[in-house]
Amino acid sequence: PICPISMDLYLPALPALTVELGASTSVAQLTVTACLIGLAVGQLFGGSVSDQFGRRGVLLAGVGAYIATSALCAVSPSIEVLIAARLVHGLAGGVGVVIAQAAGRDIYAGGELIQFYGRLTVVGAVAAIIGPMAGGLLSAVVDWRGLFVFLAVIGAGILAATLMVFRETLPREQRIRGGVTGAVHGFGVLLLDRVFVGAVLNQGFLWAAVFAYLAGATYILQGLYGLSPQWYAAAFGLNSAGFAFFGWLGGLGARRWSISGTLAVGIVVAGFGAGGLLCAGLTHVPLWVVLASLFSLAAGVAISSPPATTLALAEYPNLAGTASSLLGTVRYGFGGIAAPFVGMAGATSVLPLGIVTVVSTVCSAVVWLLLARPAGSTRRS
Repeated sequence: PICPISMDLYLPALPALTVELGASTSVAQLTVTACLIGLAVGQLFGGSVSDQFGRRGVLLAGVGAYIATSALCAVSPSIEVLIAARLVHGLAGGVGVVIAQAAGRDIYAGGELIQFYGRLTVVGAVAAIIGPMAGGLLSAVVDWRGLFVFLAVIGAGILAATLMVFRETLPREQRIRGGVTGAVHGFGVLLLDRVFVGAVLNQGFLWAAVFAYLAGATYILQGLYGLSPQWYAAAFGLNSAGFAFFGWLGGLGARRWSISGTLAVGIVVAGFGAGGLLCAGLTHVPLWVVLASLFSLAAGVAISSPPATTLALAEYPNLAGTASSLLGTVRYGFGGIAAPFVGMAGATSVLPLGIVTVVSTVCSAVVWLLLARPAGSTRRS
């Protein structure tokens, strides 16, 4: 749960952070972007390194670094220092994300693997529910710096749990040899697979829409519609509960019906949400329309996540870390690129969010049609 908590806990305090550090909306949103880029790069290296040296040691190092950088964020004296600290914060957090996915591939296969990725989506959503709600409640008693102290405490709890519970899932005889050469060869194998590339790009575009939502919703709901941090956290929590339910549903559909078909359903549902946000940007709409659109967007991405992750990782048990790292890098990298565009109009319009989410979901549909649908492969469609 490091990633959603890292992203969501301080979002209710983002407007206050913007004012205190004397930053513009778009510059303050770079704290989100920096974390996303760090998460992307951290996964890129963390996955391939864990394929060579095992999962547990790499995970422990990542969590330890996460605790230290949480403390650094809490004492940042300026927006520039905070942005740099958030970049390193994301690098450390990315290790946990990629190893969770890779460890699942180490242990499970077939229907059990799909079910595992469905559960992983639910766990992430539950953390996303707790994050903004806790952030909204904590914002009433501490400032944004206190929220990062709280993240350091959470990191310490995760480190303790890892030491006590997590055991190595990648035996020495299954690890990749060859150092940098072996890692580069693994990346090459994956990037030549049409379905793998399609699944990864599909998720990149869909998660770009989600992270645009994360970056922009706090300003829209609090600034334009007047919600308090606590009510914003409640609205965000409702969407995250939907994300958890539809993530479970996506795993169930992929396992019992069709991997490719479930992925297509997720794209359509996300597209309806993006379309609603675009309408909200073009004309004034009631609050419930915006909330319903955000809910639909999150639900669609949740439905798509288990089948797309299965398409990307199922065929590569010996490259699970590397495959997971590429998937995570594209998800969070695309999110990091998309998030700043939401703040281009400041906190005064829904239109940038509508445009970014519509473009992202349309691109996700195109790559699914052209690349991600299995054709004549061993993957179950």
